[in-house]
Amino acid sequence: MVHNLHACGVFGKDERALSARAFPAPFSDDRTAFDRDRDRIVQARAFRRLAGKTQVFTSRASDHFRSRLTHTIEVTQVARQVARALNLNVDLAEALALVHDIGHPPFGHAGERALDACLKQHGLRFDHNLHALRIVERFEQRYAGHRGLNLTLGTREGIIKHSRDYTLQGHPGLAEYFLGQKPPIEAQLIDLADEIAYLTADLDDGVESGLLEIGHIREHVEILRQSYLIVERAHPEGEEKYVFHDALQAMQKTLILDLIHTTAENVERAGARSLQDIRELDHRVAILSSAAEALRLQEKRYLYDTLYTCPALELEHEKAEEVIREMFDFWVEFPEELPESYEEDVRTEGLARVVADYIAGMTDNFILLQYAEVRRRIRQGYGSLTGKRASQSDPL
Repeated sequence: MVHNLHACGVFGKDERALSARAFPAPFSDDRTAFDRDRDRIVQARAFRRLAGKTQVFTSRASDHFRSRLTHTIEVTQVARQVARALNLNVDLAEALALVHDIGHPPFGHAGERALDACLKQHGLRFDHNLHALRIVERFEQRYAGHRGLNLTLGTREGIIKHSRDYTLQGHPGLAEYFLGQKPPIEAQLIDLADEIAYLTADLDDGVESGLLEIGHIREHVEILRQSYLIVERAHPEGEEKYVFHDALQAMQKTLILDLIHTTAENVERAGARSLQDIRELDHRVAILSSAAEALRLQEKRYLYDTLYTCPALELEHEKAEEVIREMFDFWVEFPEELPESYEEDVRTEGLARVVADYIAGMTDNFILLQYAEVRRRIRQGYGSLTGKRASQSDPL
């Protein structure tokens, strides 16, 4: 089913305005500005490093579990489907889906919590959306004439506003991103595309890991139970694991179709006829219906109760947080151990922020190697541990 929200999407004069870049860039007749953004994101080092960052299970556990990169690809599939069905700007939606997790540190949400706690001690905070903006504006260095990826205004706005709204009072440095106004629908849909993708994937990986059982999920997750019954009726002799897989896809389809239909209904109900109308609303239009939202919340609570906080993963989370805390404290105490390329940033940004930036850019394996090296040097009695700069390549 296609709902035509083209008039409220990023097209025409709105697309031209949001295609602005901080630095001049070659113009291409056969590619849109957001299409070019997508390619710049995919070619970025920070994007490639997502392959080595935890989604739920670390990459060391199994090659079959999702990494932050494979999760991003699945979010992109959902976002593209929704944007196409609503006749929105698919290129912008795809670029935003690809970049939405680029600011995450190693070890998933456990790493983010630990890094935020470390920064709080210095009067700062870690926000992965704002860090993603720093990555694409400053840390990626691929061009001779400027730092950053030189992404469009529309993509940069979506990076920071796809999942939350910032105020001008709290973040005056973000004034150019239409603070106080809602983002385009293409950006709004990313947060739920993310939720839909990971709720499906985490049940799959949970069963693959042996931490979740299909029968238990069916008993406690209503949307999966409904989907499973439909598939089971169609394939009464089907093997359980394959029926479960089909049920996961049916469950995901149910949520996607609901997001499409509810978003279209909300736009019609609001009487919006342009992007500016969408911006001026006091609420977001890209949401699930109340019934689907209740099912989503039930599934999310189930995952928190049975998977995310299970003893096996809690042990991993505790170790991850310990690694990040110890390495943060180490580099704050011994800033001379940072790569030389960080010296100027320390003077302008402050040591704590630079250490957080350094850690956030690492993969799980990279920071574990750094941690092991520091622990080895301590065991060998290096005293202050000074006199040896980090020899690994700069993760930013």
